[in-house]
Amino acid sequence: MEYKGCSPGGSALIDQACEKVLTELDCDFVGLALQNTDGPDVRWHYAAGNSNEKYKRITVRYGKGIAGKVISTGRPMYVENFPEYVAGKALEYPIMLAEALKYAYAVPIHFKGIPKGVFLIGNRSGQPINENKQNTARNAARTLELKLNG
Repeated sequence: MEYKGCSPGGSALIDQACEKVLTELDCDFVGLALQNTDGPDVRWHYAAGNSNEKYKRITVRYGKGIAGKVISTGRPMYVENFPEYVAGKALEYPIMLAEALKYAYAVPIHFKGIPKGVFLIGNRSGQPINENKQNTARNAARTLELKLNG
């Protein structure tokens, strides 16, 4: 299985989409994670507003972390006031720790009808991600889906 535009060098289209959402939503972080083509692990491939390059080294197992949970359930996930209200240990949410996020909203990205990726928006401040921003994130995820399914 090949994701269009997901070469190791990165895709300008996807980078631009992440940057656009970052600006539109006035959030602190936007990221895209994709399940590996040769196994169940999930890696963060793209980010905008990142405070460091740690996201590039984060790999989570299918069903673990925000990315793994969203892909395994195929449903959006909202994290608020991290790490206080999370199920399990804070260490199970490496993207939240790496980017010092307090709030995050993640939606699945489908590839040929199957959840294979995650689009995440997050805030480092105490700013919750309201319903309006969640809708915009879902719409951005659909747009990315179209680009990836190309």
